[in-house]
Amino acid sequence: MNETRLRIGLLRLTDSAPAILAQEFGYFAEEGVDAELHVEPSWANIADKLTYGFLDAAVVVPPLAFAVETGLRGLNQPLIIPCNVSLGGNTITLEIRLAEKLRTAAPALSVPAALRGLLEGRGAPLTLGIVHAYSTHNLLLRYWLASGGVDPERDVRLVVVPPARAVEALASGQVAGFCAGAPWGEVAAREGVGRAVATSDDIWRNAPEKAFAVRRHWADDNPDALKGAIRAMARAGQFCDAPENASYTGALLSRRRYLDVDSHAILSSLPGGAVVSRNTSRFWRNAATFPWLSHARWFLDQMARWNLLARDVDQAALAGRVYRPDIYREATAALEISVPVIDSKAEGAHTNTWDLEATPNPIAMDSDTFCDGTVFAPEGQPAAQ
Repeated sequence: MNETRLRIGLLRLTDSAPAILAQEFGYFAEEGVDAELHVEPSWANIADKLTYGFLDAAVVVPPLAFAVETGLRGLNQPLIIPCNVSLGGNTITLEIRLAEKLRTAAPALSVPAALRGLLEGRGAPLTLGIVHAYSTHNLLLRYWLASGGVDPERDVRLVVVPPARAVEALASGQVAGFCAGAPWGEVAAREGVGRAVATSDDIWRNAPEKAFAVRRHWADDNPDALKGAIRAMARAGQFCDAPENASYTGALLSRRRYLDVDSHAILSSLPGGAVVSRNTSRFWRNAATFPWLSHARWFLDQMARWNLLARDVDQAALAGRVYRPDIYREATAALEISVPVIDSKAEGAHTNTWDLEATPNPIAMDSDTFCDGTVFAPEGQPAAQ
């Protein structure tokens, strides 16, 4: 079998696990894909290399894929997202003293509302780190702050800090806190410089986090290899999501060429990796690998809300151009797994466990509620209730 080369970018994050495992276990090779993993230092590097063709694909934060697709960072590069990678996994981590004050103030209030009280009367905005302007972290953090009456444009100053540098920035006092993916919140706690005050699940239960983005030109030229890569990622997601595999996955990710972090810090963010964990990445449960159009629409809605995207952009068309559940269905048919029969769902509408209509069998789903109780159902999009 002739293998097709696929250069995949990723960062030192727990939710890079499916790509790493698919490579190490030979899943990509079994699908005729000659994968090369490139561990990059920042999301800016990922975006630039996708734009200029030094990478063919990447495990990305979805808002960044939209930014590259539409040229919000400069030159545009058409991308597709035919597969999601993970749900959850982020923490909002504050320096120890501020976290302690917040914990004392929070019992009678929501955490962001308590933070608003602590910020009143400050002479300067609180500096918080985000991993990129076009990131899930920026949008989730802003949503969380605004839910408690904190103005993200006035009461805080958001600065970009690459995930692997977030703990260093916190320890040096450059930022008073950060929102970043695992394992960096746990690393901050283990080093005694920070404490998590909220997680992805506190903002949006089972929030979409990383996605598999591919240059559209590569996808068009290599349709069979694309489907093979999706199958490899889905199989790896199943393995990473199994609690009994946590120790192996954590040890694999901890290797120097990947995360280069103590495996115990990684374990806390893996399913089954800790007795008690406030937040874990999910790679298979809750249809984690399915690229929901309603997820895409929520990201675009929030990007427009915070002036990261022009308000006159046709969001439905953009979402449908980038997110490709049709390709996911074609690719995974050979795996005989259950796949949703619809492309959108009403985000935030499910307060308890529920069954998602899927073929051949329904998929058991958990809550997807927002911290402010909002239900997001894009106009004109058929959505499962």
